[in-house]
Formats: sequence, C-alpha cells, structure tokens
Amino acid sequence: MTMAYSLLDRKTSVISLGASDLDKGIESAKAPLVRLQWQPVGDGNPDVAWSLAQIVGDKDDPEAFGSLVDRANEEALQRILTAQPVWVDVVLHASEVWPDMGRTLLHAGPPIAWDDMCGPMRGGVIGAILYEKWADTQEAAEKLAGSGAIRFAPCHEFGAVGPMSGIISPSMPLFVVENKTGGTFGYAPMMESGGAKTLRFGAFAPEVIAGLKWIENVLAPALKTAVAGIEGGLPLKQIMGQALHMGDDVHNRNTAATLLLLRAVMESLLGSNTPKDIVQDVVKIVGADDMFFLSLSMAACKSTMDAAHGVPHSSIVTAMARNGVNVGIRVSGLGGSWFVGKADVPVGLFLPGFSEADANPDIGDSAITETSGLGAFAMAAAPAMVQFVGGTPQDALRYSREMAFITVGRNPGFTLPALDFIGAPVGIDVRKVVDEGMRPVINTATAHKEAGKGIIGAGIVKAPMKCFTEAVQALADGAAKS
Repeated sequence: MTMAYSLLDRKTSVISLGASDLDKGIESAKAPLVRLQWQPVGDGNPDVAWSLAQIVGDKDDPEAFGSLVDRANEEALQRILTAQPVWVDVVLHASEVWPDMGRTLLHAGPPIAWDDMCGPMRGGVIGAILYEKWADTQEAAEKLAGSGAIRFAPCHEFGAVGPMSGIISPSMPLFVVENKTGGTFGYAPMMESGGAKTLRFGAFAPEVIAGLKWIENVLAPALKTAVAGIEGGLPLKQIMGQALHMGDDVHNRNTAATLLLLRAVMESLLGSNTPKDIVQDVVKIVGADDMFFLSLSMAACKSTMDAAHGVPHSSIVTAMARNGVNVGIRVSGLGGSWFVGKADVPVGLFLPGFSEADANPDIGDSAITETSGLGAFAMAAAPAMVQFVGGTPQDALRYSREMAFITVGRNPGFTLPALDFIGAPVGIDVRKVVDEGMRPVINTATAHKEAGKGIIGAGIVKAPMKCFTEAVQALADGAAKS
C-alpha cells in the first residue's frame, strides 16, 4: 500500500493504447498524455498473429524457422542490391521471345478472366485483337475474347511488365533489359503517345491501332538500331540513380530519366545509317513524352526483382501488381503463388470534370518500381510529385521514411538527397507489413473506369493487407511442414 500511495502522490503520466474516448477523463484531469498509434497484429486476427509468431526471427536461436527466413532475406536483398540492369535490345515482335505464344494476350496484375476484367483492360484486349487482325470489328473482338479462344496470362508470369492495362500481344515490340549480375531479363512494351487515346487506357479507335503499327514499324526498329550502337548496351541503374538526384521517382515522374535516355539514343542514331526523317520523328516522340522512360524503368525493376525470386523461405515481395479489380503480390520463397486482395481507388487529385465516381480501382504493373524501392518509396527525391498526386512535400518525405519500417534494407545505388543521401528503402518483407500494420504505398495515375477515356487524375494507394496476411500464413504453413 505504501508504494501505491507513493505512486498516487506523484504527477501521473499516461500512455494510451486504446480507444480515444477512454482518454477524456485523463484530459479533463490535465495529466500528461501520449497516444500511441497501435493496433493488434493482423487487424486483431489471432490466427494471423500466431502465423506471424511462427516465422519471426530469433537472434538467440539460429535454427528457428524465422531465423532461416532472415538469412534467406539477406540473400534476396544482396541479389537486389547487386543487380545491374542494362538495356540490351528491342525485339520487334513479342513472339520472338515466346515463340509458342499463339493467341495469348498478356495483361497487368494477377490472373483474371475476361468476364471479370475492368473497363480499361477489356478495351485494351479489344484493341490488341484488332491490332493482331484476329477480328475486324469491336463486336467480333468482344465475342472472340469471351469465346475461350484467347489465352489470358499475367505479364509477370512471362518475365514482362506492362503499364495500366498492360496488354502485350504477339506482334508488339518490347524493350529487352538484362540484369547482368542476376542473369534475368525484363520485357516491357513501349509507351504510346496520345494520352487517353492509347491502348494502355483501353482505347481501340483506328488511330490507336495506327499508332501501335507506327511503333512496330518505325520506332521499334530505330530504337533497336540505337541500342545496337551502344557498346555493351545502355546501363539503366546509373540513369535511374541520377534521375533521383534530378527530381524523378522513376515511376510517375520520369522527366529527367527520359532526357538522359534521349541523349544516349540521339548520339547513337546520329552515328548510324538511320534516315534523317526517322531520327527526327524518334527524337520528337521521345522528347515530347516525359513518361517514355517508364517502360525501361519497369523492365529494369522486373529483371532486378526476378533475380531475387525463388530464394527458399524468403519473405521478400518480388512482384506487386494490379489488374483494375485486384492487387496481387508474389513472394520470393513462395514460388509462383499469387496472394490477392481487392484493389482500392487512388486517393488524390482529379482533372477538372472528374471525380472518384469516374475512377477505376488501381491498375497496372508499374508498382514493380515500388517493389524495387522506387516510386513512392523514393518519393522524397521527387517532392514536385505532390502537385500530381496530391499532398505536400512533407508527405513525400514521410512516405520514404515510413516504408523503411516494412523493408529489410536500403539501396546505396538509389540515394535520396532530401534525406541526406540515404539509400531508398527496399525489400518489402511481408512479416514486417503485417507486424507494423503498415501497407506498402504506391503513387499512381488514375484511369477512368470506362475504356479509352484515359487518365483522369493521380493519387496515392496502398496494397491491401489481405495479400500480406495470406502470404504470412503460407510461410507459416511451410514452417509447420519443415
């Protein structure tokens, strides 16, 4: 009792972990109060909490399954940090990479059937069918898409990535990026110019198909010549790192990276036999599109993260992708499994005349940049992005700081000037996401929910927690069997 009275005689300070309504009495007594933003692991689900407990590392027990996961993550992280993605080629047709492609259309995000696709992706499929001349009209293309005669598959399962709807068809040209240290390749289609009138947003008008044919017949051969004239190919990691120091995040802001790319392309083309008018057209198209580098950024990140995939027991996320309906992640130590949750609509800014009611849920493979520690994870390097996605420069800094809580390391190749040149956080650990209750943040363009209406804004979105809790449970199942 003496100790109790002694405590009550002192000025009391309170740390609050519960509902804020319980703090009213403390506030009325004017006692010092600190509120902690805390929530139970796994949103209070005891099964998730138990699964997580089984796979957490133990420094005192190197044989514990969680310690095995920690060592696996170190291996995966080293593969990420030592990656050297290099633009080495342009294939003029995707079927050169995958000869057995047949009537296959690749798409963004985790697997999805035609009947379940969102408006922009359905439009992209229709446009690709018309582009390939598998049908002559929209109606015939829709009928073919729903007939079962077209195979649909995620880009990620073919070593590729695609922006927005992410459609890749057999005749489309692709950038080829080789990770020289990991021996992995990443493929991505070229960015179309035209804003709303692009296949990636679901447009399929005649001028869209004509634009795709121009890329196939003019732009792609010219860029193939350009990269062939660069001895050893064009190293991309250096360009991406330099672009971070020039205000890019190499996801939704690629202004500097595109200009650095253009410099290399121009020098090579001017030394080639490419006709002057084609060189002028290529320079005009690439120079006018601030987002042109995104395709190479995505392919570079894909080749990087695929090198980190397949490390037994690793809990690091190697793919994070959205199909406009669902978000899916893949985890290094869990093979080809997808862990899927419902996609949210980005929260941010809308162009005049549009609102959240017009918006499609999050879509595209471009979150491979965040998976690699870029995009929103490196947004501290691109504070001007907030004029595009909403928020303040302090928010940009906060995203880069917060993502360090759910990652296993920092990338010295991608440093952030505004944070004293510290490396960008990299290596999303599904265990940390669940333990911290903190979902990975993604900055993204917002597409109209109807096909072909294009970009209507941009914002911030977070990957659903369901993806990560299910991955944690799958890892725990593996622990139980080992």
